[in-house]
Amino acid sequence: MRLIPAALAAALALGAAPALADQVTVFAAASLTDALDRIAADWTDAGGAAVVTSYAGSSALARQIREGAPADIFISASPDWMDALEASGDLRPGTRRDILGNRLVLIAHGDADPVTIDADLDLPALLGGGRLSMALVDAVPAGIYGRAALMHLGLWDAVAPLVAQSDNVRAALAFVARNEAPLGIVYATDAAAQEAVSVIGTFPADSHPPITYPAALTAQSDAAQAQAFLDHLSSDAARQVWARFGFTLPE
Repeated sequence: MRLIPAALAAALALGAAPALADQVTVFAAASLTDALDRIAADWTDAGGAAVVTSYAGSSALARQIREGAPADIFISASPDWMDALEASGDLRPGTRRDILGNRLVLIAHGDADPVTIDADLDLPALLGGGRLSMALVDAVPAGIYGRAALMHLGLWDAVAPLVAQSDNVRAALAFVARNEAPLGIVYATDAAAQEAVSVIGTFPADSHPPITYPAALTAQSDAAQAQAFLDHLSSDAARQVWARFGFTLPE
């Protein structure tokens, strides 16, 4: 028998039983796709509301929410876009919390020899005339983190003309998986979800800001189980799924 998640049990105890047929709409960073789909399916299978997910770059999702898109929960891949929504009054006060972390990696198509990612790395030579696949470096968190790391290591100027930018990190991953770019910079969890790529190096943690995923209810949310599902994202059951997919967890 599947156990009812603690957050769902709390919702039922508060008289939310009639809302079980309700729907919770989650706007989430593309890097969360596999793990969040699993958590949402488990929640619904245990009797919770249906969870509808929309995945994209955090910047695009934040703009959609500001323009009135019907999201109940927003999960960003960086604090910056959550800060923007908080400043614009588009979050429900008191609901924001950090739920996850990640690591930034350099990937190659197929099997490839590992490299040491430091100031001596010759990325243009490794690319061999190809492109470095990244998410948008001015807007999407994975791209912003990646550029920050390359700048910190003194590698950005040499490689900037060779960067191919994508709307989100999963699209950047796909370019390498299809061998349309020899190398890419993505999150460790994205690389783990794609068998056609290999991780050839991990960026030093101090080369970029900490990769943090904040989550919050939107100001417009009226879904009866939105708060319960937001709480569930930090439950023991959900944390096990996040960890299985390679995310780091706050203490």
